[in-house]
Amino acid sequence: MISPSAVRNAASPQPQPLVVDRLSDRLAALLGAQIDSGALRAGDRLPTEQQLATAHGVSRTVVREAVHQLKSRALVQSRQGSGVFVAPPPVNQALAFDPAVLTSVQAVVHVVEVRRVLEGEIAALAAERATRGQIAALRRALAAIDTAVAEGRDGVAEDLAFHRVIGESTGNPQFRLLLGFLEQYLREGMRITRGNEARRADFMTAVQSEHRAIFEAIAAHDPVAARLHANDHLIRGEQRLVEGGIIDGRRRQAAARVARSARPAPDRPAKH
Repeated sequence: MISPSAVRNAASPQPQPLVVDRLSDRLAALLGAQIDSGALRAGDRLPTEQQLATAHGVSRTVVREAVHQLKSRALVQSRQGSGVFVAPPPVNQALAFDPAVLTSVQAVVHVVEVRRVLEGEIAALAAERATRGQIAALRRALAAIDTAVAEGRDGVAEDLAFHRVIGESTGNPQFRLLLGFLEQYLREGMRITRGNEARRADFMTAVQSEHRAIFEAIAAHDPVAARLHANDHLIRGEQRLVEGGIIDGRRRQAAARVARSARPAPDRPAKH
């Protein structure tokens, strides 16, 4: 049983108030960092919900959501009647990114780059393997994005769902799980992206056209075109952030170089 002094130490004498949109994510990241650094060790009891809420200036609901995230990552475990304790390190570590990727748009772009490496190949595999039912599901997901935009919503959930169906269309469940993992780091960045795109009609038209190109390549069972259009969509999304003044223009030059290298040379058309 941990001593009261250890509980007080775990609470931190000078906590940092959390003033951000996704408070539960930030609190989970903060507590997770304390566990990773050894400030909270296996067997230590977390402060109570009320103690954490008071220390960080958040509601008990936010604390519960944050603790739930830690439990889902097997970082903490509940003991009935005793509280929540730091769990022993698992034999197999769960995949996780540095919590800093939640702190800025620039950092979210790093996750977008990871996604770009993955999604081109995922789209190519989906083009090779998608069933009629999966192609129909993709068509519905595409229509749901258009409906969300027409109704004035940001369409983030629908956009993520569209890419999730592409992952499912590979027939490999690990891609669905991997894309689901990345979503937690992309959701807020995509809201910023969507807000930027909504300011310009040409941006929104381009996004819809890019999504449709990916869908049509998969529906046509054309893996080369699917890979190209999926990569192009993510690269152009980054360029739109630059044009909208959301991220540093130097990234635009890097994105443009990647875009040029991703396209087949004029005298050497891609083979289908």
